[in-house]
Amino acid sequence: MDKRLQEFKRLLDIMDELRKKCPWDKIQTNQSLRTLTIEEVYELSEAVAKENNEEIKKELGDILLHIVFYAKIGEENSSFDIGDVISGINEKLIFRHPHIFSDVKVQTAEDVEENWERLKLKEGKKKTVLGGVPDGLPALIKAHRIQDKARGVGFDWDEKEQVWDKVLEEYNELMQEVKNGTQEDIESEFGDFLFSMINAARLHGINPENALEKTNKKFIKRFNFLEQQTISKGKDLKDMPLKEMDAIWDEAKKWD
Repeated sequence: MDKRLQEFKRLLDIMDELRKKCPWDKIQTNQSLRTLTIEEVYELSEAVAKENNEEIKKELGDILLHIVFYAKIGEENSSFDIGDVISGINEKLIFRHPHIFSDVKVQTAEDVEENWERLKLKEGKKKTVLGGVPDGLPALIKAHRIQDKARGVGFDWDEKEQVWDKVLEEYNELMQEVKNGTQEDIESEFGDFLFSMINAARLHGINPENALEKTNKKFIKRFNFLEQQTISKGKDLKDMPLKEMDAIWDEAKKWD
């Protein structure tokens, strides 16, 4: 037997034993696992961002454990088992890749994505183009997914450079509300401006979540340098003039 199949069977056997004998594993439910699963996915995301293959391998194992755990609970409830889970994804992949498993012709990865969205609608599991976007997604990721799905059915700019006119339009509207509007109006226009910037990122092949996270890490690195330099000089950040902070901040940029 293929070693991969052997190890997968071993995992299933271990889960069977844990559900029978381990006091903690015996009492877990879908709801009790939910927040733990979210945590594991974030840990995988962090490992991927760092391109740490050893950590990616570890976190994938943790997520696979959760998949097997949910499938075991489904089996106990006579709802589904791991075989149903795997069969379902196999059939979905075949159906959504007719350019591989049938006679559909595509030229680019973008063609594949557009065809994917059309096939999802044909499956009848969601009645609208945006129906498959989870409500619980973080807003930045959600905006990117909404725009990407709209693009999948042709709702997009003819030329990506056109988006900058929209960005400028939203910026001007935001500035107008900052000068004269209510807090609610400012918030609304700020959301429109952010949405247009996320759209610009998408059109230029930039994942806004990844871009913002890189900036977060850059800021943390520079601020830590600022803090360390301040402490080494026997000073307190709260008492330091902004001009002096800026000088140290500029020095920190040299180490990026």
